[in-house]
Parts: sequence; C-alpha cells; structure tokens
Amino acid sequence: MIVVMAPQAAREQVESAIELLRSRGLTPISSTVSGVTALITEGTDGPELAKILESAPGVDRVVTVAGSQRLTSRVFRSEDTRVTLSAGGAVFGGTGFAVIAGPCAVESPEQMNAVVDSVVKSGAVMLRGGAFKPRTSPYSFQGLGLAGLTLLAEQRKRTGLPVVTEVVTPSDVEGVAEESDMLQIGARNMQNFELLREAGASGRPVLLKRGMSATIEEWLLAAEYVLHMGNSDVVLCERGIRSFERGTRFTLDLSAVAEAKRLTHLPVIVDPSHSTGKPHLVAPMSLAAAACGADGLIVDVHTDASNAMCDGAQALDGEQFSTLMGRLKPVVEAVGRTLSPALSPTLAQV
Repeated sequence: MIVVMAPQAAREQVESAIELLRSRGLTPISSTVSGVTALITEGTDGPELAKILESAPGVDRVVTVAGSQRLTSRVFRSEDTRVTLSAGGAVFGGTGFAVIAGPCAVESPEQMNAVVDSVVKSGAVMLRGGAFKPRTSPYSFQGLGLAGLTLLAEQRKRTGLPVVTEVVTPSDVEGVAEESDMLQIGARNMQNFELLREAGASGRPVLLKRGMSATIEEWLLAAEYVLHMGNSDVVLCERGIRSFERGTRFTLDLSAVAEAKRLTHLPVIVDPSHSTGKPHLVAPMSLAAAACGADGLIVDVHTDASNAMCDGAQALDGEQFSTLMGRLKPVVEAVGRTLSPALSPTLAQV
C-alpha cells in the first residue's frame, strides 16, 4: 500500500498518517519523489484502513499495488514520466524519440573531437563516453578515469549537449555527477544497491541498464531503489540478456521494452550496440526498438573503430550513424512520435 500525501501536506499531517499506519501494525517507509511524500508499506490491513486514510487531512490518495513494485508502478503514477536534461534540452519520454551517441570509452581529445563532431551533425541529442570501464578481464582497458571525465566535460562545453557516463563505485558518484548530466549504472552494477542509493541521492538523472541475467521485475526493482531516494529522473535501458545464442554478443529482448512500458511510467531506451555486438545489426534493431515503443537509443559510434580501445567491433562509423538517423525518422513518425532534435544553441560551433 502507498499513502500519497498532498503536495501541500504539513509535516504534522504526514506524521499523523504515519502513526495511524503504525497503530495498525504496519511499518511505513517515507519517500519523497518530485516533491510528493509517499508512505510505503508491505501490507494493507484491508480496505477499511484505506478508507480511513483517504479521509485523513493531508492525504491525496491511497494506492494498493500488487507485487513488489511501488514507486515505479503505473498504479502509483499512470502518466508517463518525462526526464529532461537541463543542458541541451534532451527529453526522454513523451512523444519524442531521443538518440544518445558516442564512443564506448573516452580515449583522447582527438578521438572525442572526431566522434562528437560526427554524431552532433547527424542529430544526436546527448553524448556518451565511458571514463570508468568495468571490464570482464582485468587486463582490458579500464578507462581514463578522472582524465576521461575532464574530456567529457570539455565536449559538453564545446557543443552544449548533455553527457552521460558510467559510475562504478558509490564513492565516485559525487565526482562523476559534477562532470556529467546523467549517471549511467551499467549492466554489471544493476544490483549494486549501495551504488543505486548513492546515485539516487545525487540529484542527477540516472540511466539504468538491465543486467545481462536480470528479470524485468529485478530491473524495475533496481529502479525502485533510485526512486526511493527521492529521484524520479530514471531512464531504463534494455541492453541485451544472456542466452544460449552465440551468433550475437547478447540477445536483445525487445519484448522487455514493451512489457516495461506497460508496467512502469519510466522511459525505456535500447542499446543496440552492446546487445548485438555487430555493426550490421545495430540499424535493424534500432528500427525495431523504435517500432515497439522505445523512447530512444544509446549507440556506440567511433570514427576509427579498428583502433578503438574498447568495443570497437560493435561501433558504427560516422557515415553509418548518419544513415541510421535518416532511416529512423520515418519509423519513429509511423508510430506517432518525433525524432528529437538537438536544441543546443552552440551546435553551430561544431
């Protein structure tokens, strides 16, 4: 059960609702999302209590949610959440379709200039690039760390577009948040609960990738950790799951996109690069993602993929990315949406 307090509810009214719940043997957990306080309990104590609470001063409504979902559930919030990045005006959710693009890893100023120039000219509304890279092998390139963050921040200043980058440890959240506009929680960290809490408390929007062996429920409950910390700006990302198939890097589960859109109000995007691992599959899977209701894409692009230090084998080059953006437009419009344009006033400098 969720007791949703009115936005103007006084502290005394919130405390009174908490005491009423406790008097019925329930242990409420208070969470404030988008300025609204919600009192969350595991039990309901029957419809009588719900009626009493609904008539209590300061209470807006009482919601009963089946299963473990609470704040991420469409029962709690029926309308779609729109996550807006203050820099550049990128929006996830609603009627737009937003494309994030850039290299898997930040490598050098020259590499970033070349890739960013290419994706910006083709219409990307947000830049990606990993400064910290959790890799399967300890001998693989782990990212430039703080130096990579600096290079990302320089691209944000140069283009006016927002940037997203991965954070891998709770102690790094504050520093990464200072240099980026959105924090990415990668597939390998989807259930790093302390990291989720820190990211949720950071005040930055969060891009949450689905774990390679995670169920849809586990994915949404990971998002619940972020919302529970008072941060409703969460974008979910389907990036492929582990299966028996060896022909692709992972198996892109587009049914999970449609199901997540049914179960949650949060925007859902797709990573066709990490899921397929093959450039020739990125475009068809991107078109399929748009057709099945995804809110956007995050695409690996590298202008010198053969020499990339991370995942070059799956990256599109600049021309391939431009072609993809052209092919996306009619598909996006066919499902009643609009390919989101970049709104930054500084793009002419690129």
